Amino acid sequence: MSSEKEREKEKTMVAGDHVDVLPLTFLVHLLAIPAIVMVLVWSIHFRGGLSWNSSNKSLIFNIHPVLMLIGIIITGGEAIISYKALPFKKKIKKSIHLVLHATALILGIIGIYAVFKFHNEMGIVNLYSLHSWLGIGVIVLYGIQWIFGFVMFIYYHGVNSSLKSSTLHLHVKMGLFVYVLAVATASLGFLEKLTFMQTSGLSKHGSEAILVNFTAIITIFYAASVVFSAVSPSSTTPHH
Repeated sequence: MSSEKEREKEKTMVAGDHVDVLPLTFLVHLLAIPAIVMVLVWSIHFRGGLSWNSSNKSLIFNIHPVLMLIGIIITGGEAIISYKALPFKKKIKKSIHLVLHATALILGIIGIYAVFKFHNEMGIVNLYSLHSWLGIGVIVLYGIQWIFGFVMFIYYHGVNSSLKSSTLHLHVKMGLFVYVLAVATASLGFLEKLTFMQTSGLSKHGSEAILVNFTAIITIFYAASVVFSAVSPSSTTPHH
């Protein structure tokens, strides 16, 4: 009799118990700070600053990593965990989720435009690397995800609950896929830029090279915390 009760208890723990993911979302917020500081230190202190119009075209390029990291990776990550990190009602959290993703998308588009502007003014061909191909793919998929989420869960209220439930699972999984792809693309970008700089004479073990590598590592840990927070069940898991 006691063994049956124990088995029932185990089933309940596996199937029904929720875990508190709030501490994990705190880790996400905490890791965002050094990631932002490090990419700004790299772009401003080591690379000379940020400028939309400058005779030093590298300052135009510097806008790209700053906006892509702060936009797609950091703001996008905060949007993903907003349902579990915020104590508001579902409707408010849904609006915050939508606005944060829109902000991330806008910053990402500006960041991509900056690198196209840099290439065009320097006479460099566009879209020649895997990083650039994946980057365009990420921003297109991100935009499709946002439009799909807005139409299905915000704008169009005539969707029946079963269809909405099934599309929600697709929306969540696709969103995580796009986010992981974005982080992989960012990592390729750090590697590509660092390789170019080292080829041009930057010390392979100098402070700038170490900073770039650590920025990429912090970015990966930040993204991992976002994904773990998103897939961990909790009592605040959303239903659109």
